[in-house]
Amino acid sequence: MNAVENLYGTLKKSQEPKGYLFNKDKERVLELIEALLVNKARYGYMCCPCRLASGSSEKDRDILCPCLYREADLKDYGSCYCNLYVTKEWNEEKIPHGYVPDRRSSERVFSDGNMKHQ
Repeated sequence: MNAVENLYGTLKKSQEPKGYLFNKDKERVLELIEALLVNKARYGYMCCPCRLASGSSEKDRDILCPCLYREADLKDYGSCYCNLYVTKEWNEEKIPHGYVPDRRSSERVFSDGNMKHQ
């Protein structure tokens, strides 16, 4: 089993019992998990692949996956910002798959002039 599939299994096992399901589009999920592993190699921690990271785990603690915003995003939109984690209703298409706005404040994102694009 490769690293992506291994992490997929680990996250699925730990998150599903808490009510956090993976998007039913497994190809998309595997791409996001691969990006998490790229970020782990790049920064030393798995930060959200859909956001800018600073390279400092302290500054980026709000976007360590699963991010600080996941619970509120799932409550309000049925999906987290990057569509990795979703609700059962989202997967079953019982709720719209609209845009999930980024809850991370621009002050937090641009508080460091050395932001690195992922």
